[in-house]
Amino acid sequence: MLEALPAELARQAVTHSSWTEKRSDSYERLAFLGDSVLGLAVTTHLYPRLHADAYGAGRLTKVRAQAVSGRSCRDVAERLGIPERLKAAAPPEFAGPATEQLARTERVLASVIEAVIGACYLEFGYEKVAEAVVEAFQPEIERALAHPADFKSALQEHLARRGTVVAYEVASEEGPPHERTFEVAAIVDGAEVARGSGRSKKDAEQAAAEAALENMK
Repeated sequence: MLEALPAELARQAVTHSSWTEKRSDSYERLAFLGDSVLGLAVTTHLYPRLHADAYGAGRLTKVRAQAVSGRSCRDVAERLGIPERLKAAAPPEFAGPATEQLARTERVLASVIEAVIGACYLEFGYEKVAEAVVEAFQPEIERALAHPADFKSALQEHLARRGTVVAYEVASEEGPPHERTFEVAAIVDGAEVARGSGRSKKDAEQAAAEAALENMK
C-alpha cells in the first residue's frame, strides 16, 4: 500500500523530526494515528479467535501487547524494507552514519511502521488497512499466541536460582507526551546488565528483561 500513497503522505511517513523545521511535517502525528489503527486491527482479529473462558481481558491485553510491541513493529518494518526507505528519504545533509543508526533503531522503525499504517488509513480507510495490517503482522500474532512472553518473570526465576534479584530503572524518556518512549535499565547486583525501550515503562521493562536473558545465555 505504501507505493500507492500520495507522494506527500508517503514522504511524511518516513520523515524523521530532526530532518524538518516543523515537527508536524514528520511522521510523529501519523504514528500516533497508526498506533491506534494497529491496536484495533490486531484486537479485532484476535477477539473471535480466543475463547472467552480461556482468554479474559487481561490475557487478551498481554497477547496483543506482545504482537504489536516495539520489537514486533521493528521486525515487520525490516521485512517490508522500511530501513531502506528511511535511508533513501534522508536529506543529503543528514545522510551518513546518523541515518544508518536511525534505520537500525527499534523506536524509530516502530514509529515509521505505525506512521505508514496511519497514512494508509487516511488514504484507503480502515477495512483495507486492517486486512493488510493483520497480514503483515501474522508471524508476530502467531508467535504471541504460541509463546506468550513474560520476560520479567522468566528473568526473576533465573536470578532466583543464583540468590539475587533484578531492579529496573528508567534511564531516559523521549518524545512528546502522546508518543513518549521509555528506556529502562535492568540492574543486577548493582550493575546494569541490559536496556530495553518501549511506549510504556512496563513494555520497556519487558524489553530490558528479554535483553538481559539473551545476554545471560
